[in-house]
Amino acid sequence: MDSTAYLKRFHAFPVKELYLQDLAKLQSLHMQHVPFENLDVIRKKPIYLNLETIYDKIVNHKRGGYCYELNGLFHWLLQDLGFDAKLISATVLKPDGTAAKKDTHAAILVELDTPYLIDVGFGDSTVSPIPLGGERHADHSGTYRIEELEDGFYQLIRQENGDDGDERILYRFNTDEKKLADFHEGCVFNQVSSESTFTHDDLATRATEDGRITLSGDVLIRTEDGGKRSAACLRKKRSKS
Repeated sequence: MDSTAYLKRFHAFPVKELYLQDLAKLQSLHMQHVPFENLDVIRKKPIYLNLETIYDKIVNHKRGGYCYELNGLFHWLLQDLGFDAKLISATVLKPDGTAAKKDTHAAILVELDTPYLIDVGFGDSTVSPIPLGGERHADHSGTYRIEELEDGFYQLIRQENGDDGDERILYRFNTDEKKLADFHEGCVFNQVSSESTFTHDDLATRATEDGRITLSGDVLIRTEDGGKRSAACLRKKRSKS
């Protein structure tokens, strides 16, 4: 695997210093150019937790992927660049407040002056590192903070609909280090289970400089400066063979 080719894939350059602003730039560019998508899941093409296979898909074939692929490969890149990065697991909370299957989301922690949560594989979410200290961070995707719980867990929280909106917990996590292989059960579950959010229809989304563009089923959604526009898309039907 060639880290320089990977960086070129999302219009980035090798970093000379391991500063927060460099990490933030890498995350933002990755999310703008490498989509979060489930197209292989819908087409029943198996996804394996093998970095070489993931690299070939994302870098050589200019595809995206879901959390295990995106955060798995980005974690490898950060370590190759010299960042103190580790994979962690998280439990996603659905919009109705119920929890998805436990520990089936993969994210990254990077240790700088303080630990920062990095996630390039969660779809519509922050495009910037979020410190675990509780400080609020706002970007064009929303306002976020991380809250520490008494049991040693943390939760990523987004303020919905502007500064006066309600807060929503996106997921809970702890800081225990994981290997990519630890997500095998979750990766299989999210490819085959009817309870998985990824097994029902096409989803592809990526950040833009001032918003996000998303294909959800047959609907194309553009978010710009906080406003949303959607339009129906005409797509060639997939073969069911």
